[in-house]
Amino acid sequence: MREKLPTDHLYERSFEPKLDVHEKPKMSQWALLSSQHLFAMFGATVLVPFLTGLPVSAALIASGVGTLLYIWITKGQIPAYLGSSFAFILPITIALGANTLGEVLTALFFSGVLYVVIGLIIRVSGTDWLIRMLPPIVVGPVIMVIGLGLAPVAVDMAMYTDSGNQEGYSLSYIAIAVITLMITVAASVFLKGVLGLIPILIGIVGGYITAMLFGIVDFTQIRETGWFVLPDVHMPLLSYEPSINVGLFIVMLPIVFVTVSEHIGHQVVINKIVGRDFFKEPGLHRSLIGDGVATMFASTIGGPPTTTYGENIGVLAITKVFSIWVIGGAAVFAVILGFVGKFTALVQSIPSPVMGGVSILLFGIIAASGLRILIDAEIDLDNKRNLVIASVILVIGIGKAHLDFMIGDIPFNLEGMALAALAGIILNAVLPKEAAVNE
Repeated sequence: MREKLPTDHLYERSFEPKLDVHEKPKMSQWALLSSQHLFAMFGATVLVPFLTGLPVSAALIASGVGTLLYIWITKGQIPAYLGSSFAFILPITIALGANTLGEVLTALFFSGVLYVVIGLIIRVSGTDWLIRMLPPIVVGPVIMVIGLGLAPVAVDMAMYTDSGNQEGYSLSYIAIAVITLMITVAASVFLKGVLGLIPILIGIVGGYITAMLFGIVDFTQIRETGWFVLPDVHMPLLSYEPSINVGLFIVMLPIVFVTVSEHIGHQVVINKIVGRDFFKEPGLHRSLIGDGVATMFASTIGGPPTTTYGENIGVLAITKVFSIWVIGGAAVFAVILGFVGKFTALVQSIPSPVMGGVSILLFGIIAASGLRILIDAEIDLDNKRNLVIASVILVIGIGKAHLDFMIGDIPFNLEGMALAALAGIILNAVLPKEAAVNE
């Protein structure tokens, strides 16, 4: 047993958990408890590959194996589940349209490497430097850019039979998207308990049934696919050639600092829910390294980067089941689903207006969560310094500003969220801390 730390009183809990971190559930309960986490992460995790064009099975396997790697690296002490990261959707989508798969996956791999490097630096120097570089006034607007930058993607899926092509405008698609959105909103607002944690999944199921009634679901692939098939994954040297594109590195790597900030926020919440200071033991550095290694693994098989999931943190809060064995069980289930051919075919058969309707709410929630960061931190926008930083980040990010230049023979491209995050970091560093207040 570890020595009691001076800060332990900050996380003392006034209740007994149903299952503590290292307790195993009964065999009769294990599958059910793990399934709750599987359902909580499922809707968002499969939405990311759906939007980016990466394989759904690869995302599921990356989520499961990544979570198991995370559990191992954190010494089985932090009950966190890792799913697909939304912060990388737009950069991946844009990058795949102009670069090879090998270049994109290599850049994503080094995003995971940067996670590990940050974890090692924190191990040596602490977190103060990171907090100074990424205060709420920078992180909040950047997260808003993530959600608002994805808004056109959701609207296009909800309106057009051919995304972005106005000739494909469809009232049927709009009707399906609206019904899906209404179901998702109703599930989010009115359902309680565990069901209240899976409104995205409920919305997808309701929207799928609606799309069936409209006759736009194609069941061909489901009928022709077997139950057990080798997952659709991209393996290095077999289906793609790893290749370094420095310009893509500049696009992808700044996003890591935003997701690291999100990761730290999730850890604070988990600390409070579980009643332990995981920053001290096993240490924030281990948690970040675990997330980074999971992202590195995901990129090698063609899956999207991973991140700790707020949905699963919500399951912890409601069930009071903190067992790492339950989290591990959900991870194993996710890997198994990656080998179920009919399941992945079912996901791929979901019509775009269904995903569009769900995404309208989900992307809006992401943007609103950035606003919440500003509110929770009590950021004063009467302060000209804060107003300037937030304004510049929002316009550069949502306006899709970009810089294209060459250094020697190497092309560089910095755009959208990455450029907005960099601008925010620079402004935060150079503007005086005490600025005039608007009168």
